[in-house]
Amino acid sequence: MGTDMSTSRKFGLAVAQMGPVHLQDDRASVVRRLIDMLRQAHARQARMVVFPELALTTFFPRYWMEKTEAEARFFEHAMPNPDVQPLFDEARRLGVGFYLGYAELTPEGRAFNTAIIVDDKGNIVGKYRKIHLPGHDDHKTEAPFQHLEKKFFEVGDLGFRVFDAMDVRMGMCLCNDRRWPETYRVMALQSAELVVLGYNTPSVNIHWNEPVHLRTTTHLISLQANAYQNGIWVAAAGKCGSEDGHHMIGSSVIVAPTGEIVARTSGEEDEVIVADIDLTLGENLRQHVFNFAKHRSPEHYRLIVERTGAGEPVA
Repeated sequence: MGTDMSTSRKFGLAVAQMGPVHLQDDRASVVRRLIDMLRQAHARQARMVVFPELALTTFFPRYWMEKTEAEARFFEHAMPNPDVQPLFDEARRLGVGFYLGYAELTPEGRAFNTAIIVDDKGNIVGKYRKIHLPGHDDHKTEAPFQHLEKKFFEVGDLGFRVFDAMDVRMGMCLCNDRRWPETYRVMALQSAELVVLGYNTPSVNIHWNEPVHLRTTTHLISLQANAYQNGIWVAAAGKCGSEDGHHMIGSSVIVAPTGEIVARTSGEEDEVIVADIDLTLGENLRQHVFNFAKHRSPEHYRLIVERTGAGEPVA
């Protein structure tokens, strides 16, 4: 699919994959790693860096503990805060924006799995709270580890919104959200050009014996299919490797509106990938194949919002 280069809109986009963050790692050491990758991205002409979900801590929902303990150890009570301020300061100094996932505890005591978009001036210009929370809230004593997002977090209350950030119409989501087509379609209906997201995906499925290679396969299929079907760029940053013996997948990627992977990490440590993306690349798709205004028939999609689970065929 060709693009007229005279009308292209180039944007330097980086994904900063993180290797393990262990239980004993403090915020300061993690933030230093983020700053180092921010500098690497800037040196490669990136204007925006995508960091993972829950980037500041280990993936603590794998451990059974009381909510009060989790909130004291792993949640951010303000953003920015003194631990994270150096990242904001360096982003402002370099003129680079970023997306960051973290555990948020509001002043009212509400707990969310949250992500923010920070612009190149160091200002928070968008916030998202995870909607599709996976896992469980009970203690599964026979499981090799827990997946307690439903215990530690509330379902997000901000919806799937699109923000004008650094002259890009940018949406965001988190981890399990990436597997749901509604996530991207709602943002595409708001004229999103780029969706950014972070994830922490374990290599082992505690619910059934899923072959490990399928964890990466379904991850990539979800990103590629939704990028194509909505004519948008998608950038996904994982936290991966073995955190205190618990392994998570890598394969952080930048995906074009054609569904093609234009950049992908090669390992499971801290790694920065960069692409000089053309934001006009999806326009042919959005004008022709997936011209929503011309071809969509919402009156035939009502089951999508009327039903939560599968039911009987419609008469």
